[in-house]
Amino acid sequence: MIFDGRTTGLDDDLSPYRIFSRAEWAALRADTPMTLTGDDLVKLQSLNDPISLEEVVAIYLPLSRLLSLYVAATQGLFKATQRFLLAEPDGKVPYVIGLAGSVSAGKSTSARVLKALLSRWPNTPKVELVTTDGFLLANAELEAQGLMSRKGFPESYDTMALIRFLSDVKAGKRHVEAPVYSHLVYDVVPGEHIEIDRPDILIVEGLNVLLPSHQPKTANPLPFVSDFFDFSIYLDANEDDLENWYVSRFMRLRETAFRDPLSYFRKYADISDKEATEIALSLWNGINLPNLEENILPTRARADLVLTKGGNHQIKQVALRKL
Repeated sequence: MIFDGRTTGLDDDLSPYRIFSRAEWAALRADTPMTLTGDDLVKLQSLNDPISLEEVVAIYLPLSRLLSLYVAATQGLFKATQRFLLAEPDGKVPYVIGLAGSVSAGKSTSARVLKALLSRWPNTPKVELVTTDGFLLANAELEAQGLMSRKGFPESYDTMALIRFLSDVKAGKRHVEAPVYSHLVYDVVPGEHIEIDRPDILIVEGLNVLLPSHQPKTANPLPFVSDFFDFSIYLDANEDDLENWYVSRFMRLRETAFRDPLSYFRKYADISDKEATEIALSLWNGINLPNLEENILPTRARADLVLTKGGNHQIKQVALRKL
């Protein structure tokens, strides 16, 4: 489904987005240099999520240029606010980018490519990437609460821990820790953390990062995760394509990661193709599709930028929120 004014029931004049075709968006690259090679892309792309140098040139270089302008403007606004408050300069406030979208949409590849491009700007900013998988509740806790079949749904995350993490990063605190998740063992790794130490830019990638927080009936309102974002991106695709990509990735994993003795999904490595396809479709229709329809897709209209993929994994349309 193409994301445009028609998807919201608004005509083009009333839509909050300006819509660009692939060619129109690619023309906005201007003189932004290409700093990645084919070998770089091989290391950055996820399993079953192909990306080409042409895709980087057409989509991600213009986005990198836009973000460079936004980051500079935000830093200028921060300095102006400091002057107004008669406050002592306190360095740079990290610019936080949120990246949302469905399972199998290609968020991980997009986030890594964007991180690589941003970190190679001429002033070589410090760019970090955190995925919200690390903020999932541990499997033992999910099982105790009867939530294993809801893994990836909003209630399966320690949302307050994620909000505290983002609050500390945005406040400029040093050595802020984020938990680590292992896709091999399908669980949070006890005692392991990555350290975020006052980056210039932080990319936060996850399924539900644009979802409003569930507000308690009493006490003070909770902030949203997205309240800490300076810019947000939604990676969009047709549901049929997402299903096909999910099943295809599941089948590829049977040949690779699932064969590791430590893999949580080791039991699927030696079953027949027919059985594997049925299981993949069951997981998609029972967990990932409901999560997409109930929680993830409704947040698309909250993004500053919507990148819509076609069935060939290429971005075919870009929607940029009007200022």
